[in-house]
Amino acid sequence: MFAEFIRPMQPGEERAVEDLLKASFDSDAEARLVDQLRATGAIAGEMVLPLEDQTIGYYALSQMRSPKGWLALAPVAIHPDHQHQGHGRRMLGQLTSCAKAANQWIVVLGEPGFYARCGFDLSRAANLASPYPITHTLLAGPGDTVPKDTLTYAKAFEAL
Repeated sequence: MFAEFIRPMQPGEERAVEDLLKASFDSDAEARLVDQLRATGAIAGEMVLPLEDQTIGYYALSQMRSPKGWLALAPVAIHPDHQHQGHGRRMLGQLTSCAKAANQWIVVLGEPGFYARCGFDLSRAANLASPYPITHTLLAGPGDTVPKDTLTYAKAFEAL
């Protein structure tokens, strides 16, 4: 069985996304983060990966407070029954390709080996100041520059 194409989340799919996030993580922190991002209007986009009548993949993009115009990728989830099948790499590979084509910066905090395979770059984040470990901060975006800036995430991240 093959997953369908990734697409924008539709109204009414919030519960399926919440269930996916709770199944994919050890706590409900990611589901609460998404609720807060939605409630504060910080969500820039939510994408889902459907498989028949299930939602097996999800990611959210939120507006960074600084640098202006940058996006944060979080959370990213693949249902545990569908992990290690390339779905996450496919979803995020499409995202990083689109970011480069659109001249859009996207920052992610996570496991460097996985996100690097998806098109994010650890070395491009080396000159950034962040409230989170820079050793796990990666960038996708235009060109090959190494920007120097301070990352300020949406307020919803402060509650984590």
